[in-house]
Amino acid sequence: MKTTIEVQEELLEQVRRVARSEGTTLRGLVEEGLQRCLEARRNAVRRNLDFPSYGGSGLTAEFEGAPWNQIRDEVYRERGRDCD
Repeated sequence: MKTTIEVQEELLEQVRRVARSEGTTLRGLVEEGLQRCLEARRNAVRRNLDFPSYGGSGLTAEFEGAPWNQIRDEVYRERGRDCD
């Protein structure tokens, strides 16, 4: 299959030099790079973040659907801190 992509000129020249020095083609290096990228993504460690929970049943009705800055301001209000 043929496709067209835009690549920075400097990167393309580097790849062409490597291809010539290794006796391969631009296409071969591009395919190798894409395969390595896909393999790295398949093998990437997926981490589940453990967020502590302190019980309760979520946001109160007052903050349901509220923007983050309103919730943040309320959290820090009692500490006398202004976050804006």
